[in-house]
Amino acid sequence: MDILKAEIARKRKLLEEKELVDGTKKYFKRAELAKKEEDDYYKRSGYNLEKKKQQQEETAPSASSNPVLELELTEEKLPMTLSRQEVIRRLRERGEPVRLFGETDYDAFQRLRKIEILAPEVNKGLRNDLKAAMDKIDQQYLNEIVGGQEAGDPDTQDDLKVHEENTTIEELEALGESLGTGDDVKDMDVIDKVMRFLLGVWAKDLNSREDHIKRSVQGKLASATQKQTESYLKPLFRKLRKKTLSADIKESITDIIKFMLQREYVKANDAYLQMAIGNAPWPIGVTMVGIHARTGREKIFSKHVAHVLNDETQRKYIQGLKRLMTICQKHFPTDPSKCVEYNAL
Repeated sequence: MDILKAEIARKRKLLEEKELVDGTKKYFKRAELAKKEEDDYYKRSGYNLEKKKQQQEETAPSASSNPVLELELTEEKLPMTLSRQEVIRRLRERGEPVRLFGETDYDAFQRLRKIEILAPEVNKGLRNDLKAAMDKIDQQYLNEIVGGQEAGDPDTQDDLKVHEENTTIEELEALGESLGTGDDVKDMDVIDKVMRFLLGVWAKDLNSREDHIKRSVQGKLASATQKQTESYLKPLFRKLRKKTLSADIKESITDIIKFMLQREYVKANDAYLQMAIGNAPWPIGVTMVGIHARTGREKIFSKHVAHVLNDETQRKYIQGLKRLMTICQKHFPTDPSKCVEYNAL
């Protein structure tokens, strides 16, 4: 016990010598004690403290080299140029909290400004196109409500834009008889007309729904799917307009459109699968189990495999073409034996 008391007295005397506590100050920080011990060490070693402080000031990073410090020192009270919804959207894109504890809307705007200055690039990864289309539909409904349209007024603003082609299905069926006869330019024109016509039919059908159906979750999903499909098909329309569509894809799409106009939807689906997947056998499991090759292995070559889905742009407009096949079967039905999943429609 005496040894413990002696050790406590020694440490108390040491603290009094270092002048860390006095009559008005009963507590001290450990960092202050460490600083005092460092200064005592330099004194015992004969090191010049003034020279050490000058070296620390010279080697210390300036405010201009630290973007965070510079931003805090030169922060200007700029007006809030973004809406609260836009601030929330940008913060969520970067994985930041929408609001910190005790933070106002202006503080959140300033925080977003700092983040965008210090890290201007944001990796969005793979985009969800369907989610973006649904968000656009939601924003369109919001703008309509904010615009002051009353509930009793007729809904004159269509949710989806309709491109009038001034043609009928009978005229397109007549044009479809000439598909695949060797005139590539004419084939591309017919393909462009048919797909635009089906997009217009789809949009008109969605616009003719009741208002409460349009605003439901399923209604918004249907509208978003149509808008997404239209955006997917834009590269294909561009190639058809410039007549730069590759020969292999053009041949497959020609067969699909021809069968659709003949209302042979099973054959059109087969042509679609032929284009998207190809004829290559799919090896299951191990293909080489010994010194002898398995039967049919020589057929597994790249020339038998369809590569149209390897490109992201091609994959998207091929997916959009498949949706148009479903819409065509729905609006222009035929015998059940010629339909794909007849009961599902």
